Amino acid sequence: MARIPLIAGNWKMNLDHQQAIALVQKLSWTLRDAAHDYKNCEVVVFPPFTDIRSVQTLMDADKIELGLGAQDLSKFDSGAYTGEVSGAFLKKLEVKYVLIGHSERRQYHGENDETVQAKTAAAFRHGIVPVICVGETLEELESEGQSAVPVRQTLAALAGHDKMGDFVIAYEPVWAIGTGKVATPEEAAAVCGKIREAIAAEHGPEIADATRILYGGSVKANNVAGFLRSNEVDGVLVGGASLDAEEFSGIARFQKHIAL
Repeated sequence: MARIPLIAGNWKMNLDHQQAIALVQKLSWTLRDAAHDYKNCEVVVFPPFTDIRSVQTLMDADKIELGLGAQDLSKFDSGAYTGEVSGAFLKKLEVKYVLIGHSERRQYHGENDETVQAKTAAAFRHGIVPVICVGETLEELESEGQSAVPVRQTLAALAGHDKMGDFVIAYEPVWAIGTGKVATPEEAAAVCGKIREAIAAEHGPEIADATRILYGGSVKANNVAGFLRSNEVDGVLVGGASLDAEEFSGIARFQKHIAL
């Protein structure tokens, strides 16, 4: 089946709500001027929590076709969990996607496969599409190879759910995030293919065929087309480059650089 490419911009802990409004406006104008077709390539931004309401209001008022995502959510729905943000709150703000298990959450906040599985369940409960982040560190790459860890993390996140909704997998080799190092397009395609095979074996070919698998790690406008030439890679998760409207819109227009 045809999977619609997804270009996802993770702003991380950058931009206050006023800066967020300015960036979304500029990004929207840039894509409009380029006659971007959102039906053929979905573009989603993932602002910090404090920016989401402002961005959502702007998108509604100006009928901006960008999608809205969050960078995390709580595994709990409500209660005495200071500092946590419920999926129920995000759903009210028309958040469609949520990042889960990003390597920075795993590294700095001690999140493990159990945490990621619980947060994935919370996303499913609230009708938000989890973007499940998987990837190996340099040490894991050297000891286990490139696909073992992301496959294991993917299956762990998807295990034990009574009911699964749509989900996205984002393969980000940890050694490539913000380092300027990138996996080759062939390496990225091979790992994404292994992840898809594992999903098919565990959950059936229909779910595997429908699942979008993204690549992330130092993605820029000048290298994105190489990754997305493969049928195994359905989009990209972009970090720093998503804070630059011109650069990010260039990434979103990757189809202009690929001979279809």
